Parts: sequence; C-alpha cells; structure tokens
Amino acid sequence: MKRILNKRKVRGVIKYLVQWKRFITKHNSWEKEKNLENAKKLVAEFERRMNTEVRRQEKLDLVGKKDFKRAELYTAKMLYGWNNRNFKNKYLKKLERS
Repeated sequence: MKRILNKRKVRGVIKYLVQWKRFITKHNSWEKEKNLENAKKLVAEFERRMNTEVRRQEKLDLVGKKDFKRAELYTAKMLYGWNNRNFKNKYLKKLERS
C-alpha cells in the first residue's frame, strides 16, 4: 500500500480509498477499515491530513462570512449616505442587534 486517498461510510461501514504501490490509478480500491489493521500508520496520517484540511476550510468559510457582512455594511453606507461617524454612533448598534 502506498497511501490512503479518501474515506467514506457505506451502510455504517468505514472504507478507505487505497493507492497501491507499483499499480496505476485504475487499480485503486475501497478497503474496509478492519482490512487495514497492518496500515495503522497510513490511516493515522490520512486522518491527520483530513483534520488539518477541515480546520483550514472552516477558517476560509469564516473569513467569507465576515467579508460578506463587511460588503453589506458598505452597501448600506452608500445607499443611505452615512459617513463613518454617524454610522458608528447611530446605526452600528442597531445593526448588531438585528
């Protein structure tokens, strides 16, 4: 076995997509977790990579939400002619509550 490429759960059974040494991509196969007892190190490495990727994606999603809110506020300022001082004093607290 060369490395693990993916993971899925089918009818409650966890399976890993395995890339085999000295074989081309079409020979990759889905193997049950219990069949990979001898490859615990590769499974752990795959899980670590996936956890890192999930955390990175969550950070990207959070940044996207903040940018969207920032764009909404900019649009509101332009539509209603708010300058920064009036906006902060009068309207920011109202927008934060809603």
